[in-house]
Amino acid sequence: MKTTSIPLDKSHLKSLFSKNFLLVVFISIPSAIIADYFRIPLAWMLGPMLAVSIAALAGVKVQMPKLALSAILIILGLYIGNYIDQNLINQMKDWIWTSAIMFIYILLSIFIVSKYLQKYSGYKDKTSIFSAAPGALGPLLILAEYEKSDLSQVATSHLIRLIIIITVFPFFVVNFSTTEALEIEKFNYMDQNHFDLLILLAGSVLLILIFDKIRVPAALLSGTLVASGALQIFEIASYKLPEQSINYCLLILGASVGCRFADKSINEVAKNTFHSLIATALLVILGVIAALAAGYFVDTNFLTLLLSFCPGGIYEVAVIAIAFDLDPNFVAFHHIIRLLMILFTVPVILRLIDKKRSSNS
Repeated sequence: MKTTSIPLDKSHLKSLFSKNFLLVVFISIPSAIIADYFRIPLAWMLGPMLAVSIAALAGVKVQMPKLALSAILIILGLYIGNYIDQNLINQMKDWIWTSAIMFIYILLSIFIVSKYLQKYSGYKDKTSIFSAAPGALGPLLILAEYEKSDLSQVATSHLIRLIIIITVFPFFVVNFSTTEALEIEKFNYMDQNHFDLLILLAGSVLLILIFDKIRVPAALLSGTLVASGALQIFEIASYKLPEQSINYCLLILGASVGCRFADKSINEVAKNTFHSLIATALLVILGVIAALAAGYFVDTNFLTLLLSFCPGGIYEVAVIAIAFDLDPNFVAFHHIIRLLMILFTVPVILRLIDKKRSSNS
């Protein structure tokens, strides 16, 4: 049965009140507060992510309901959508060259990292390609299952890479950023037309369902961005969400990463960790090179370019961009483009492999 981005059936609604989800919340909130107390960058994401990951690997039954995650991703999309205006649309034509660099980065990443995984980690060719792709874990797992690849190896490789990226990058930004933190502008959130929020939510949900139907990747984020952007550009509805709402997005996103380890053993993760570290290092090096090349075509902060080309999850990376004010629209655009490119490129590579096999047999 096909799952939708916003599942509203009885079982998904019931999961919001399940013991496993309440346990996630119980673990996540204290861990976020403790991480925040010790001033760990992106505390509301890293604290829950690490605590829930440890709990999941220790055998604690944890679960992230899809409906809870969907709601948070819509909030995230609305928050980023607030940045969209006519100036941004005009800017997109300047991003053609950075999109081309993204395509080259994807091809090189898949070729180099898959060869490493085949030679040193014993991955089969198709499994190595799914594991080497810089992102798009969800769609890649569907393709991997169809191609009878090792789902465990693919998932573990991506999850370890995701944890490394979203753990290390915030510390990197804090230590190497030369710009001072922006002061949060005082804004009276209650002095807004709250009916506009309902219009934005209704428009976003409608477009998410349409995007879901026509299988647009990352429908939750792309649908909300397009809907909120269009409604604001045409001055139909505009609404600014409170800055504090990002903390809730961070908490749920961090916990959701941890929950993905629920069906994995410590031995399984440990076995894949070393080669995942090497694969991540290779992808990061290629990402740095791509970011440096992109810097010749756009006048953008290098950290923004680096985040745009880092091999992390689209939603997690988007929330990092917001947290550190690293041009969230630029980052989100390039990650959506990357996701589309991976989904079109990987099947072509798989066909070429099959064609080569048939010609050799």
